[in-house]
Amino acid sequence: MKRTALAAGICLLLDGCATAPHGVQSVPIPSAPQTGEPNDLIGLDGGALRARFGAPAFVRHDGIAELWRYDGAACHAFFFLYPKDGERTVRHVETLPAGAAMAADDKCLSDLRLLPKPS
Repeated sequence: MKRTALAAGICLLLDGCATAPHGVQSVPIPSAPQTGEPNDLIGLDGGALRARFGAPAFVRHDGIAELWRYDGAACHAFFFLYPKDGERTVRHVETLPAGAAMAADDKCLSDLRLLPKPS
């Protein structure tokens, strides 16, 4: 009898751990980004990327990789550069909001290209 009560108590405790506390809503995990890349941007080195978009608003160095962020009025673009043949080149592009067919939205990238470049 004691074992049954102990087992039931443990089950109730574990059940309490599995649910969110009262009043707290769970946040869904976002899905993985769409596959596919904008062909005209993949493989660009840093100089070519700056020529098209200007200076990034933010650069993060993360091990061997770099993240360059560009900010527009309605969107943000993230360029992921990795070493290739001794030079960092664009290997992945994402935008916020994301594109319909891939992680990068063509309209966002076009709008960012049209922004004035600092001299």
